[in-house]
Amino acid sequence: MNGKLGRTVIVYDVGGSHISAAVCREPDYELGTIRRAQLPVEETVKAFVGVLQSLAGQVAADTNSMAGASLAMPGPFDYARGISFMQHKLPYLFGRDLRQAFADSLEWVPDQIKFLNDAAAYMLGEIGAGAAKDFSRVVVLTLGTGVGSGFAIDGTVQTEGEGVPPGGEIWNVPYEGGIVEDQISTRALQKSYRDRTGNRAEVAAIAAAATTEKAAAEVFAEFGHTLGKAIKALLTDFAPDVVVLGGGIARSAKLFLPEAQSELAGLGMDLRVAKLDESAPLVGAGVHWLRG
Repeated sequence: MNGKLGRTVIVYDVGGSHISAAVCREPDYELGTIRRAQLPVEETVKAFVGVLQSLAGQVAADTNSMAGASLAMPGPFDYARGISFMQHKLPYLFGRDLRQAFADSLEWVPDQIKFLNDAAAYMLGEIGAGAAKDFSRVVVLTLGTGVGSGFAIDGTVQTEGEGVPPGGEIWNVPYEGGIVEDQISTRALQKSYRDRTGNRAEVAAIAAAATTEKAAAEVFAEFGHTLGKAIKALLTDFAPDVVVLGGGIARSAKLFLPEAQSELAGLGMDLRVAKLDESAPLVGAGVHWLRG
């Protein structure tokens, strides 16, 4: 079967508790119906590949008509060879050739299957069909429990070079006496709220209170200024045309985006919110395969 003749691929987003899948089509990277499945109870490569195969059958009636498959995976992972080096997550995949195992299950050739980092997939999704479309130099920041990041030039992921932190990862870059994640993450917002009120609350609850509670509104305004200053300090050397904000915190962007934008005035950086949200890694996996 020569699946490479087609221009539709099966795309996957492998998370900590479940796997999402869909088909992705050229030319606009449109997704079909998204299906989800829990990670297998049986912790073996065979069981994991079985979930992938089952999802493939759900999203693509005829897998032989697919050009291939693209999987967004957390690291550490050898994306070129399809071999996981994760030990804290999915340890049963450690050192195993996932590309060959999955290809065998579908009766495909291994070259039809590609892998990429999940943060890079999120960014490529926004570049291909989201908020970063038509921009040359792009940075994507996902703000939540941690800070995910991705750098790209003309649609190519950058993990080194001027202005790019090692591996393109910004979360642990030294900043303000600590690291970046100390300043622009869930815990930073929660600490700010606790310092003002003495109360502990989830970010969603703080955001909901911001329309009526002064302290909650101040927390997000301060977060916006902190974010803008961090972007200015950390990304000026890379000089992105656009910085796209995703992740759970970005869903409350109306509460902090104006303050962040004010810190970046005159720098030529367009700061905007991601459009694709949770579907971004799936779209990005399709971009990775179809453009690759």
